[in-house]
Amino acid sequence: MSEVRPEAPGFPSRRLALSTAAFSAATGLSRVLGLVREIVVRGFFGVEGAGINAFTVAFQVPNLVRALVADAALSGAFVPVFTELLERGERARAWRVASSLIWILLLGLTAITALFMLAAPWIMSAFGYGGDELAVTLARILFPIVILLGISGVIVGILNSYEHFSVPALTPVAWNLVIIAGLVIGVPQATSENAELYVYAGSIVLGTVVQLLLPLPWLAGLDGRLRVAIDWRDPAVKRVFALMLPVTLGLGLINFTTVIGTFFAARYIDPDLSPSAIDAAFRIYMLPQGMFSVAVATVLFPALARLAARDDLESFRSTVGAGLRQIAFLLIPASVVSVVLAEPIVRLLYERGQFGPSETRVVAGALAAFSLGLTFNGAMLMLNRAFFGLQSPWTPTAVALGTLVANTALYVVFYRLGTWGIPLAISVANILGTVALVVLLRRRLVRLELGRTIDSALRIIAASAVLGAVAFGVWWALDEVLGRAFLAQLVSVLGAIAAGGAAYLFSARLLGVRELDALLSLRSRARPAD
Repeated sequence: MSEVRPEAPGFPSRRLALSTAAFSAATGLSRVLGLVREIVVRGFFGVEGAGINAFTVAFQVPNLVRALVADAALSGAFVPVFTELLERGERARAWRVASSLIWILLLGLTAITALFMLAAPWIMSAFGYGGDELAVTLARILFPIVILLGISGVIVGILNSYEHFSVPALTPVAWNLVIIAGLVIGVPQATSENAELYVYAGSIVLGTVVQLLLPLPWLAGLDGRLRVAIDWRDPAVKRVFALMLPVTLGLGLINFTTVIGTFFAARYIDPDLSPSAIDAAFRIYMLPQGMFSVAVATVLFPALARLAARDDLESFRSTVGAGLRQIAFLLIPASVVSVVLAEPIVRLLYERGQFGPSETRVVAGALAAFSLGLTFNGAMLMLNRAFFGLQSPWTPTAVALGTLVANTALYVVFYRLGTWGIPLAISVANILGTVALVVLLRRRLVRLELGRTIDSALRIIAASAVLGAVAFGVWWALDEVLGRAFLAQLVSVLGAIAAGGAAYLFSARLLGVRELDALLSLRSRARPAD
């Protein structure tokens, strides 16, 4: 039997491509269903109107709290500690730490949720919805997701530490299916717009319960089990919370930036259109983001934590560099497609029911502005994970604070452009944050394969320019011939993306983009041996 050697040329890139492909497939399914969910939502509610915009704001408030104390923030602090204990052979202790965290979080997040539910009227008033009973009630219905996602963050962290990525990536599939079913079944039975929105909120909570429960059977196949334990004196438990503070601040500041953007949109642009239009554009923007950059960063995070625990900085550098180049290879062309085909994509996905042509133009502008920062947002995610793996979370926290200040200043300048000025400010801030993280990580690691990464990025940009020209030209020709019926739009948009994708791959091959070679190597790895 032949052995694949880690030192073989291109091995990290091929392994990354293989793992990312599997995770991306699972994540891609959930993201596509998320887009279907969003299409259903926009068909029922559109983006213009007091009710759906109140819902958007009410959902963002518990989502901010979730980012501060649960889910990704918790997982980012928990995985390095849990992985280090596994690496040292302390498996029983690792599982005791995980059990303690779950029970501590259950008690603490329940108290926090109750407090925020009581304070909902004052919180919503900051956005101009304080006297709106609908907005306050929606916020109260949605706040319990904080508890559920806190516990889910530990479970997902355990599975990721054992390099089980597909199951956690598939749980959002069930979340989306529950919400879609709730909307399709429940909304037609509702007797008022408020009742329809209550159905939507209740479906989100039920979907989150299902998302929490689904991964539990996979824990049974691991070499430990969760139990009732609150060992808060264990130094490892304390270290998780010590690491969680800067991670929470860092991720929370990123989400707080979004909330500030919603504040500007609701207060100074159009409270009955802008918040929901930005959210609708964000949902499309998150499709490539979730499929590619989240996949790469999630797959590599446990490996980075192990390499840091072993003090293998050479492999750590190589892994970070491979991750950044893979993100660039996947997200630069995605951002070009989202810019040149923004309006056709939005029209195809959303323009029906309560969603009209005027809303299409507003959402398309926001999508194009978001897309300018797509690759940098993915790079920031990868770089943040690198610092978390090094158990140096205060550095990305400081960068997140600086980005928040810069982003807020950009909001003040760009909100005058209209709805699309808010995502444009976010994109510019992402560029600034990426530059800061690269400089600081390079200082920490001495070098960061920047020459190789910049060389790949320039080749990818050139190939993506060809993609943009081909995709727009094909769409324009098909649109002129076929018209704007749904099936005609489907053919013109998908045809343009397919033609642009083929042109991108051909150009990348001509330009010698190494990340394409890693991707193509998956075919030979998938073939049975002769």
